[in-house]
Amino acid sequence: MVRWLLAALAALTGGCVQRTLTIESDPPGALVCLNDREVGRTPFKTDFLWYGHYEVILRKEGYETLKTARWVNPPWWQIVPIDLAAEALPLHDRQTLRFTMRPASTQPTDADLMIERASRMREQLEASR
Repeated sequence: MVRWLLAALAALTGGCVQRTLTIESDPPGALVCLNDREVGRTPFKTDFLWYGHYEVILRKEGYETLKTARWVNPPWWQIVPIDLAAEALPLHDRQTLRFTMRPASTQPTDADLMIERASRMREQLEASR
């Protein structure tokens, strides 16, 4: 009896769970690489199929590249065995990952310091001839 009711409900609703992942950044307009694939710019929105581990890389000129990993966790109605019934309903799971990017450092890098030191040493060498 219960099986027939669930089957009838599934046939009438014709639903399925829709999953949407949104990636936002401050500032917006950062290039998004999701799991080693360039996918667009923030704010970025896409449908997804699975929950779990996502690797995210954000790049924007004038800002430090942000490399991180985040977990996308399922809502309670997507946990086994509840998910079987939920798949028959017209539900929408909206997940959002938000990131804040830091401005690029204006401090000289190790390479910049090494080049500056080499230039000074060259000048000293030429002056000693």
